Amino acid sequence: MAYYQLTFANRGELDHRPIPIIRVEPNERRAPRRALEVLRRGGVLVYPTDTVYGVGCRIDQEAAVRRIYALKGRAPTEPLPVLLADPAQLDEYGTAISAAARRLAALYWPGALTIVVRRSTRMPALVAGGGETIGLRVPGHPLPRALIRELGVPIVGTSANSHGAPPPLTAQQVVFDLGDRVDLVIDGGRASLGRESTVIDATVDPPRVLRQGAIILGDLAA
Repeated sequence: MAYYQLTFANRGELDHRPIPIIRVEPNERRAPRRALEVLRRGGVLVYPTDTVYGVGCRIDQEAAVRRIYALKGRAPTEPLPVLLADPAQLDEYGTAISAAARRLAALYWPGALTIVVRRSTRMPALVAGGGETIGLRVPGHPLPRALIRELGVPIVGTSANSHGAPPPLTAQQVVFDLGDRVDLVIDGGRASLGRESTVIDATVDPPRVLRQGAIILGDLAA
């Protein structure tokens, strides 16, 4: 793992601020110590996933969650997707899990499928936009899973872009868009799939596709 900084000039400002960046190998399986420190102290982190780059924090750090809503320009009534380390956590952070949701998780996790379920009491209402449902995913990339395992708590798993900007495929795209509004960037090379996850609502019968993404819809229908 290599550590370096980029200098970023805020739009309309003359001062320059360094952005700490950790460069890791593609599909890195170890959780960088500095990244864990940032998350443990309530910071906001950019990290690679199998789909696109994500920006996240611990789900139990309210101030950090609010920062993510603000930097993305996202309404606080819109839920933030959440990443898990293991499919077994589905029953910890979701409740009233349908048979369809369990089958989808068994088939596609780890992978590029976000499954919307009813949130359990362990999932903070703020992360769910004040609602009763939450989108959960176990990413195919091992690095975010390692972070979550080390922390012992899930992290927010939304794409690392501001409102209206395309989902980033490289760390450099994130830096250009979000600048120094994040505390650390993990550069793991280009995201392998290059598309956001497919999102399916498993709280209804039959399940309903909310967003077409990296997983082909024909496969889901089958």
